Parts: sequence; C-alpha cells; structure tokens
Amino acid sequence: MTWQHHAEDLARKVTHSASRWREPIATTPRHLFVPRWWKSSDQGWSLSSPADTDEHLRATYADTSLVTRVGPHHADHAKSDDHPHGRPTSSSTLPSLVVNMHRHAYLDPADSLLYIGTGTGYGTALACHYLVSPEQVTSVDVDPYLVESARDRLGEAGLRPRIETVDATGSLPVTPGSVNRIVAMVSVQRIPASWLDALCVGGRLVTTIAGTSLLVTAEKNPDGTASGRVEWDRAGFMQTRHGSDYPPGLDTLLAIAEQQDGESVTTGSYPVVDVAQAWDLDSMLGLTAPGIVHRYHQNGEQRTAIMAHADGSWARATAQGADRPTVHQGGPRRLWDLLDEVRVYWLTHGELPVRGARVLINARRTVLARGGWHVKLT
Repeated sequence: MTWQHHAEDLARKVTHSASRWREPIATTPRHLFVPRWWKSSDQGWSLSSPADTDEHLRATYADTSLVTRVGPHHADHAKSDDHPHGRPTSSSTLPSLVVNMHRHAYLDPADSLLYIGTGTGYGTALACHYLVSPEQVTSVDVDPYLVESARDRLGEAGLRPRIETVDATGSLPVTPGSVNRIVAMVSVQRIPASWLDALCVGGRLVTTIAGTSLLVTAEKNPDGTASGRVEWDRAGFMQTRHGSDYPPGLDTLLAIAEQQDGESVTTGSYPVVDVAQAWDLDSMLGLTAPGIVHRYHQNGEQRTAIMAHADGSWARATAQGADRPTVHQGGPRRLWDLLDEVRVYWLTHGELPVRGARVLINARRTVLARGGWHVKLT
C-alpha cells in the first residue's frame, strides 16, 4: 500500500466529503515531515522509527500527535538507545486539530496566513495546499533547526512558503496590517502586540491561552484593538518558548509536596480531583492562578492530588474515594484553597464562566469577561 492510500484514509476520517480540507490532507505526505518521533516509555522517552514501511505509514497517518522534540533533543538526531527526560518542545499536531484551528480562522483560499509554530512543517504544508498559492503563507518558529528541516521537507513536497526563525511573541517578519489570518499552534499567556500589528482591519486570529484548554478567536477593529470570544470548543498546545527548552520544571517541589507535612493541615470540603483532566476546572484555575502544575495518582480507592507553583507554594490532598480529603499546604499561597474557591463558584453559579467569555485585546493586555466575572491577562 502506498502512502497516498494512507493519506486518503486519514482524510476520510477527519473531514466530511464536501470539505475543502479533504484534498489537502489526502495529498500531503505526512510521513515526509515526521520520519521519527518520541513515544513515552517507562525509561522516559524512547525513539520510534519503524523499520517496516507499512508500520511507519500506519503510525504517521493516524489522527494523533507525534512528539518530535523533548527538551533540546530532536528525534531526527537521536540514537536508538537514547531516552531523554523532560517536556515535549515540538510535535506534529494531530491533523484533525490542525484543520479545526483553520476552520475557526474562517480561512478562505484567497487569504494571507501567518502560521505560528512551524514544527515539522506538516501543518504549513496543509495550509499551502488549501490556499491558492504557498506564497500566501508565512510560517514561523523559534527553533532554527525546525525551520531549516521544515523548509527542506516542504521543498521536497514542491512547496515554498516563507519560513522564518523568530520568537513569535516579538517582532514578526510581515508588513504591519498585511495579514488576513493568524493561526497559532502554540499557546500564549496573552495575545502579543505584534500579532495585532500584523493583522489587517477585519483580520482574524485563532490561538489558545497557556495553561488552559481555552481556544480564542478575535477580529481586529479599526482602532487597533481586537475583540472576540472564547469558543465552546477546546484545544491545547505547548506554550511559546524563548530558547531551546522551557525553564526547569517543578519536579523537586512536587517531590517535597509528595511527602512533607504542611504548614497548614486541614480537611478539604470537596473530593480529590484530577485537575489536569477536568478541563474547565483546570482552565479557570489556570486563569486565576497561572503557573500551577499538577500531579495525580490513584492506588485502589486512595486518591492523591498534588499542586505546586514556582513561587514555592504547594498542596497535597489525599482521600479514600469521594471522602473529604486531608490537605497539606505550604509556601506563600494555599493552592488547594484557590482550587476550592473555583469549585465554590461552580456550585454557586452552575457553571464556570470561562467558555463563551468575551475577549478584548489591546497591545498591553488580554481581558476575558462574562457576566460579572472578568480576568486580565498581562
């Protein structure tokens, strides 16, 4: 079976028959852009580079994300016995999500597109096939190797969009006011001023808020601001980074929180919850107290949730099943109390206000508001 058959199968799975995206997916060789990738293992991360061609094609044409870079370690440069540890720093996003982001952008074949987060180049290739000409696409990434390899692989596929190495939160390689659409395959804490500057009046951007699953769409106003909404849809991407890797994680603090008695020991009001898997709860907490990381494990009926923040705050909640938990907390803030405040809001109002919220953007801040609730992202 040739790669085209795999690509056509993928296109049938992620698009309907009348979709303009059907042909781009069916004719784009994803295997060219993802020859090797990392998969999670007990040893950390292990290299996946199938020797059997059909096995490789089945994997690369599945509707799944493939991690291509862990910390500074790119799968292209790895040895078979390498097992890096760390956070993923680049991937080939699952094709259905790539298409969904462009749908939210209301992308028209005549539009000019700024694609933020080149990665492997596969998403850029889909956009090139969708638009009238690849010259309508400018694709940027902070990683010089990713840009170089994506440019080469796009060239092999006969596509030559503009691809540049830049930090997307700073100056962008486009003429101010020249871009119809911005689609970001990375998340940001707030919308960068340079994105507003790049958009033409009426131009539309699509991105996600860092530390949440919130998908934001907005259109530029004549006064240089932008307004839009948090969509009811969900999406999650790696956060923008400014170098070869993210800052050191909080593994040490999480390990302390796993064992240490807290400065405060209380009985919580609500059952232990796996916050990272409770998307709306996690998103609301991520807006009100950005930067918290979570760890959760369950042993039989015993459930343990751990929270930590770079300011030194931490919390551990442990309980049997749905019982009220014992909560240990330390550091300058009481993280579990912040979580319970969100849960009180939820019970009081019947929902959390984050999805469907209005979004107002200017050069200094992004504001989300719904009813009497609002938050400023600066």
